[in-house]
This record gives sequence, structure tokens and C-alpha cells, in this order.
Amino acid sequence: MVQTFEVIVRGRLSPDIAEALDGFVVVNREGGVASIIGPVVDQPRLLALLGAFDDLHIEVISVNPVEEREPEHPADHPDESPEQGDADGRLAH
Repeated sequence: MVQTFEVIVRGRLSPDIAEALDGFVVVNREGGVASIIGPVVDQPRLLALLGAFDDLHIEVISVNPVEEREPEHPADHPDESPEQGDADGRLAH
């Protein structure tokens, strides 16, 4: 079963590293951290991703499963524009 994970790392990721993380969304955030969000098909894939960060000397701060949410309709929230993410800067899924 595919599960979505968010990995928070210390530092900003370069465009080359972000591109190499095919299938993941990379967001460089304030405070010198980056968020990597994407699907993980199984535990070996997650361990491979974390191993790649270790090989590149990128410090992993946290690894968290992301709850799957039902798609929301803009009409349900008339005060928000559809382009807005969550207040903490996460991408809406």
C-alpha cells in the first residue's frame, strides 16, 4: 500500500537534488529547513530515500506519515482562494 510521507531536512535543497527526487514535492521553507513530500510504496523505498540523504550528508529532522484527506471543494470555503496552502505552508493534497 502506498503511503505519503513528509521528510523534513535541515538546509535548503538545490534544484538538482529536488529534480532527482522524482515523484516528490520539495519546498524550501523559512528557518533553513526543507520539506520533501511524496508517495512511498514500502519500507525499503523509505529506507533508500533516507539512506540517500545520509550519503549526501543531509540531516533528517523528522519523518512523518501524511494523512490522506478527502478533496475539498472551493465552495465549501468561500473565504479562501483555491491556490492557498495550509497556514503552515504545507501543500494541500
